[in-house]
Amino acid sequence: MRRLPVYLLLDTSGSMTGEPIEAVKNGVQVMISSLRQNPQAIETAFISIITFDSVAKQVVPLTDLASFQMVDIKATGTTCLGDALKVVSTCIDNEVAKTTAEQKGDWKPLVFIMTDGIPTDDWQSGLEEFKKRKTAYTVACAAGSGADSNLLKQITENVVSLDTADSQSISKFFTWVTASIGVTSTKVEDGGKEVTGLGELPPPPSELNIVT
Repeated sequence: MRRLPVYLLLDTSGSMTGEPIEAVKNGVQVMISSLRQNPQAIETAFISIITFDSVAKQVVPLTDLASFQMVDIKATGTTCLGDALKVVSTCIDNEVAKTTAEQKGDWKPLVFIMTDGIPTDDWQSGLEEFKKRKTAYTVACAAGSGADSNLLKQITENVVSLDTADSQSISKFFTWVTASIGVTSTKVEDGGKEVTGLGELPPPPSELNIVT
């Protein structure tokens, strides 16, 4: 079975304390519950969570939806986005099956990045690593006014922004991520086609601004 790997890179720095981090935790739970109701996604989508603050770590390895269990995440420290890009690069190397002469590998992974601030580490060296990996698409979300959409544009063409990092906006972001994973899993299951950009995804809700 060819899996659709999905990596969520979530900012858990100190500025996410309170409402934002609770909204992220809730958003992940609602996303998993919704995807479990989707017959294509339950067959295909595998989810991993990587958090980044003063360090980045994979807190949930690539897991099928039925077995997925969220861990408690806390907001503390700085914003090591570069480290997160290195971690996801290593995870893609180790977890995503490559296509060989004998077998079809997994589908190209989807990567969703959410941050409310400016990276505090050498993010460009992380980006260099990440750029060497093949993804179907990467979406970065600038949550609130503290995040830099132009910087995220250097990571991926597909950048969305939230005016505020409040619970309503964050929950809308996760609703859209859920719909995007659902659409992508349907495309690969039914048509064997990978999604290549925002144009093929469901239109984002009004709280999400597409950064052009």
